Amino acid sequence: MKRETSELLKKKPQAHQPFWIRPSLTRRHFFQVLGTGVTGYALGQMVRPMEVLADLPVVPLDRAKNCIFILLAGAPSPVDTFDLKEGPWTPASFNPTSYGDIRFPQGLLPQLADRLGDFAIIRSMRAWALVHSLAQSWIQIGRSPASALGSIAPHIGSVVALEKAAERTPEDILPGFIALNAGGNQAGAGYFPTEYAPFEVRPSGAGLRNTLHPDGKQRWQGRWELLHQMDDPLRQNSPLGALAEDMDVFYDAGQRLMYNDAVQSAFSFSDEERAGFGGSSFGDACLVAKNVLQADLGTRFVQITSGGWDHHANIYTALPTLAPSLDQGLAGLLDSLQQTGQLDQTLVVAAGEFGRTVGALNNQAGRDHYLQQFALFAGAGVRGGNVIGSTDPTGAFTSDPGWSRGRDIRSEDIEATIYSAMGINWTTVRYDDPLGRGFEYTPFAESDIYAPINELWG
Repeated sequence: MKRETSELLKKKPQAHQPFWIRPSLTRRHFFQVLGTGVTGYALGQMVRPMEVLADLPVVPLDRAKNCIFILLAGAPSPVDTFDLKEGPWTPASFNPTSYGDIRFPQGLLPQLADRLGDFAIIRSMRAWALVHSLAQSWIQIGRSPASALGSIAPHIGSVVALEKAAERTPEDILPGFIALNAGGNQAGAGYFPTEYAPFEVRPSGAGLRNTLHPDGKQRWQGRWELLHQMDDPLRQNSPLGALAEDMDVFYDAGQRLMYNDAVQSAFSFSDEERAGFGGSSFGDACLVAKNVLQADLGTRFVQITSGGWDHHANIYTALPTLAPSLDQGLAGLLDSLQQTGQLDQTLVVAAGEFGRTVGALNNQAGRDHYLQQFALFAGAGVRGGNVIGSTDPTGAFTSDPGWSRGRDIRSEDIEATIYSAMGINWTTVRYDDPLGRGFEYTPFAESDIYAPINELWG
């Protein structure tokens, strides 16, 4: 097996290792360490590099109070957007423009072009899988859904909600994790209690639906009291088990949202406000995310799903139609967070599940699934105008990782970065999982395989 793996690596044109091969100390690195003249004891430890790295102190950055994670479902093309690679296929309307060292499609994303100094771009990111459902789950839970713990793994937002639960006050009536415009592959709370599951909402200017009873508040209150008189023995410490108790948690959480002006205000918006975010469903979600965090009612993690990026055919017809929603919505979000003073305490992350093929278009004038991808980071002190990593002239492979680990950035590293920015120890191992294996917030945490991308703040 070792010989086959070695031959496989020699044949691969890229510098990354496949996910089944874990890091090791190379012969060259060993002699570099030897040459430093450190003590024999230290040398003994260095031949077990994972053990040494695992002993290093873990210090989260703790820069963000909140996180907004934008899932670009369908996988946008990096070489047409945030890692622009020009060729005879590039439409003139994209108007490729240089902003310092950054080449950017100003005509496709004009508002974000004006705000390049407000966010950082990761170009050395690479996905593990090319199946939409698998890869979308992967980036939401920060590990392979097909792994031993993948089926019970909670969403990153559920981990944040659980970790921040101790900070909640009686005034925190909104769930810790809200998912806006959730798609079919929305990850959930995994084995965590249902109170940490995403609260899924479709934004509407009229506010949160079903928070007013058609028969009036008094009638609703009477029915609520009657429900508990009849059902409490089955709902609390239920003989029916955890599912019945979870239902009671849902009912109680919903009850706190009823007839609440603060809740309605957080989820409502005017036509004028909507226009400032582009007037699209994605823009509406960005507006609601800003409002919910500004209301400060307990939500700490918001996921926004932007779909429609799966362009196997006619990509240059589809992109000019879809890109404005991202351009205007994300620009509006960054501007409004800055205006309300929330940007310094809110980490904004955007990524798809993988990338798309490079070079000339396929025979349907589109681009197919590909591993090389990008991610955006903004807020919480992230250095804007910063580009992490670079790709080869075609955009096919990472040429310079651009960070301390010297390898492709993975979904697991994105996960660790979010946790670290929010003051959460990404190497935490919980021992409450139903499989009894020990659940690591970030996979292989004890071996230090994945890590926060601190260069975003450098």
